[in-house]
Amino acid sequence: MLVTYIDGGSRGNPGPAGYGVRIEDPDGKICAELKGFLGIATNNVAEYRGLIAALTYLVDAGHRQVLIKSDSQLLIRQMRGEYRVRHPALQRLHKEARALVECFEQISFEHVPRTSNTEADRLANLAMDEDNADKDADCAIK
Repeated sequence: MLVTYIDGGSRGNPGPAGYGVRIEDPDGKICAELKGFLGIATNNVAEYRGLIAALTYLVDAGHRQVLIKSDSQLLIRQMRGEYRVRHPALQRLHKEARALVECFEQISFEHVPRTSNTEADRLANLAMDEDNADKDADCAIK
């Protein structure tokens, strides 16, 4: 079973946002790292975008057994069905994530402390930094 760490963040809420994903085999070997800049979004939207990116990658790669770990208690509890999804934007993302979940033979969601999710957090921050790099490059060109 693959272990997938996901994180999303925004600088401001909403603000420039990104996600990070680290996928490991059972021995802790890195299988993949994903990151993406999202533009202006809330932290919760960024968390869901990270989850959707991870699930899409795993489905496309043919993996059917996975443990998802996140430091977002809200996302984990919503994906487990323990919390309702009330915000309309999150409802759409939750529905997309639930559709992807149906592709797996076995999937579990586990909340972890931030200290156990540092690599996904690093990737999310790199994604957010890419926006600043693009702005710096735009200024240098002018």
